[in-house]
Amino acid sequence: MKMTGNTILVTGGTSGIGRALAEALHERGNRVIIAGRRQALLDQITADRPGLVGMPLDLNDAAALSRLAADVRLRFPELNVLVANAGISQPEDMTADNWDVTDAQAIVETNILGVLRLTAALLPVLKGRTNATIIATSSNLAFVPRADFPTYCASKAFLHSWLQSLRHQLRNIPVEVLELAPPYVQTELTGTQQASDPRAMPVDAYVAEVMQLLERKDHPRGEVLVERDRARRWAERDGRYDSTFAGMNPG
Repeated sequence: MKMTGNTILVTGGTSGIGRALAEALHERGNRVIIAGRRQALLDQITADRPGLVGMPLDLNDAAALSRLAADVRLRFPELNVLVANAGISQPEDMTADNWDVTDAQAIVETNILGVLRLTAALLPVLKGRTNATIIATSSNLAFVPRADFPTYCASKAFLHSWLQSLRHQLRNIPVEVLELAPPYVQTELTGTQQASDPRAMPVDAYVAEVMQLLERKDHPRGEVLVERDRARRWAERDGRYDSTFAGMNPG
């Protein structure tokens, strides 16, 4: 990925990893568009950081996605980088008498179908650009799941597999396909308590390490793995899967 002079769209760009990535990329001389569901946050962020562009987007709203794609083609035909970062998470207790698939369906809609729909909408634009890149955010939990977040972990495992196929199919276009697989990071993905959890990696530290890896092009197989990612990523290969799973899922 070229690190400057791009036009970049970041979904889920109003908070957490998405916002930190958008700001870091903007600081390196890129034109950055952030997309998110909360208009008030879009307005606040773009007012605080002149140069960022905000666009409303609910990935579960087909009409909203069509509007965004048309707006991007009209206003930013030079778009060459897509960061598909938006995602949601929710614990699920499948032993509960009242358990149903409502939360699971919402996670699949956003984390899986949202990424696929977004990619389908903007891939025709990206295929015509030089230095085109797609970056999608999966999770370290794609490799060893937390059993209390079953659909979230499975959605990220889906993305990990799907991105490999996308990367192979686009190898001669060319559009570079990269995967972020963050560890536990201080965001509000699972609630406000996560943002201050000392066990989680500070979001600024995570994004700073990601930017270093991108600058060095240190992402074998298209996987952008910070140091904290590596043990879980290779747990099965290294014969540590069972102990790692047990440590993450006591009892």
